[in-house]
Amino acid sequence: MKKIITLCAVVLGFIAFTAMQTDNKAEFKFEKETHDFGKIPQGKPVSVEFKFTNVGVEPLIISTVEPTCGCTIADFTKTPVKKGESGFVKLTFNAAVVQPSFAKAVTVKSNARTPVKLLYIKGEVVAADTKVTAVDKSK
Repeated sequence: MKKIITLCAVVLGFIAFTAMQTDNKAEFKFEKETHDFGKIPQGKPVSVEFKFTNVGVEPLIISTVEPTCGCTIADFTKTPVKKGESGFVKLTFNAAVVQPSFAKAVTVKSNARTPVKLLYIKGEVVAADTKVTAVDKSK
């Protein structure tokens, strides 16, 4: 009987300890996770900043942000983001070719409760206008 009680106490203690560990993790709360650039000119970089707040207990540390292609450059908060504080992930997209539509995913890896987070950018790349209109200022 003592063995059964001891075994139950150990299992209950393990469950309680595991539950407490999960609650202490850092966690993202992004204002938005997808951005639509709409129509953008070919060869002209455009940027968006995804802002987030750490709604967890532990400091949130982003280890890496990985774009899916070379046309996207990422910058992000490099210092730990404490509970209740904010950080950012900035994505700069530069399209080399005209595309009727594009959609790119960017992987954010961190120590958060959800360690891998995906952010999305989308839009349409139109041909850059090469016409330059001269203005006659002599009049």
